[in-house]
Amino acid sequence: MQRGRRRYGDRRQPEPFRPPPERLPPERPRPARLLPAPLRLPAVALLACCVTVTVLLGITFAGQRHAGWLDTAVDTPVKSAFKRFPALLNVLADTGTLIPVTLMTLALVLACVATRRWTGAILAAVATPAASALTEFVLKPLVGRTIGGTLSLPSGHATSSFALAGTCAVLLLDPSGHRLSGSVRLVLASLALLVATAVAIGMVAKGAHYFTDVVAGTAVGIGMVLACALILDWLGPDRGALSWGAARRPARRSS
Repeated sequence: MQRGRRRYGDRRQPEPFRPPPERLPPERPRPARLLPAPLRLPAVALLACCVTVTVLLGITFAGQRHAGWLDTAVDTPVKSAFKRFPALLNVLADTGTLIPVTLMTLALVLACVATRRWTGAILAAVATPAASALTEFVLKPLVGRTIGGTLSLPSGHATSSFALAGTCAVLLLDPSGHRLSGSVRLVLASLALLVATAVAIGMVAKGAHYFTDVVAGTAVGIGMVLACALILDWLGPDRGALSWGAARRPARRSS
């Protein structure tokens, strides 16, 4: 009889109710930076070099109407080497004019929009026009250097060509999704810079610019791209987290 009795003292107490863990919504992916963290300090250093070169050349050749010693040393062999290719020089000169530059800029913007790289689209839409405007409306009248009666420093062709090439290089540094391998991206960026260099050399070979004109234009174009990329990264959604050496550590969630 005792075995059949109910033992109330041995009954287990029910466990307290525990609410299920709260499910947090998935975090939205952060937009990729234009310049990866390890490249930001080098980008600032290169930007400073571009500004320094532009300022020094502008001061050195302000108001001059003749070639300097460096121009004479470089321009003469370049002209003699390319004088047999007038058709090629015309093509290179036309590549840096307004309509081709505008079409290439538009193509970069559309490519970024198609891949949802909104910051890259802004960079492509702003950098080259800003560099060209700075050269044509500010620096050329301010420096006042001429060749054949035309303002020449910095070279507008070199400015727009290297701004486009620099934009391509920045967009290929760390594209979202990495659809292209690193070697392919390196080849594409190198080709863009090679075309820009060919345009600059073509302007010297045609006698439209001095060597130092295209050096200044190169500095303005690349410097503007770097300045725009750094500003856009700083103005990004994680503006306070912009670091110069490593990515920000994710914050721990309180329980």
